[in-house]
Amino acid sequence: MKNFKSHFRFNKQERSGIFYLLFIIVALQVTYFVLRSIEPTASNNAFEENEQIQDQIDSLKAQEQLKDSVKIFPFNPNYITDYKGYVLGLSVEEIDRLLLFRKGGKFVNSVEDFQKVTKVSDSVLNLISPYFKFPEWTKNKNKPASSYTTKDIRKESTLQISDLNSATTEELKKINGIGETLSARIVKFRDRLGGFLVNEQLYDVYGLEPEIVERTLERFQVIKKPVIEKININTASVKSLSKLVYLQKHVSESIVNYRNVNGTILSFDELSKIEDFPIEKIDRIKLYLAL
Repeated sequence: MKNFKSHFRFNKQERSGIFYLLFIIVALQVTYFVLRSIEPTASNNAFEENEQIQDQIDSLKAQEQLKDSVKIFPFNPNYITDYKGYVLGLSVEEIDRLLLFRKGGKFVNSVEDFQKVTKVSDSVLNLISPYFKFPEWTKNKNKPASSYTTKDIRKESTLQISDLNSATTEELKKINGIGETLSARIVKFRDRLGGFLVNEQLYDVYGLEPEIVERTLERFQVIKKPVIEKININTASVKSLSKLVYLQKHVSESIVNYRNVNGTILSFDELSKIEDFPIEKIDRIKLYLAL
């Protein structure tokens, strides 16, 4: 028994060595468990960050693809719709700032005004500002562009601009580039629509070049909008939908088939899922539809 106990007797140096060894083992164990508890959190955070980055990349890719499929013509930025703003790369907040500004009866009439109101970044502004087209009268240097109100514009419009919805073929032929055929085509297209609701619809007239549209809009714009009876997309027949200039018969059939399979269409965004639907013109089409 005495010999057995002697095996468990240690001198001071040996006891110190054993103590340090145990300390190292405990420290390693603690470190291991701490790292195990941290790694999943860090991993999850990294995964979430990667997901957010990927979502942003996917959104940008989708936006670029949409831009590639949509030809952008010169336009007055005061009348940007939510859809057009998305196509141009504006955020919801930037579009809302512009709409709020416009509700006050004010207009932006320069690139600088547009950025000041929307707070859009320089990079996006540089991409879209070349397409901005402001009325000629905004170039009056004696009056700041931002000080123009609805009253000013109506006054100027009365003096310089006529209503596109009442223009005759003879009046339209006075525009350089519009002859007998194009003037008749504009009036026929207008009649099929029941009247233009927005100036941009003039770009939809077959054979009318963008440069000619620009010249026309300097003389004619939509001043008095027609009263349109909207088509209920959830109850309309193929025949009723096909009456809309923008919807071909096979697209109208696809809408009805989609509705029969999926039930009620809750938003216009769903129309992008329909084969051959002219999504690039959704901002015009939805003016004639109701959910």
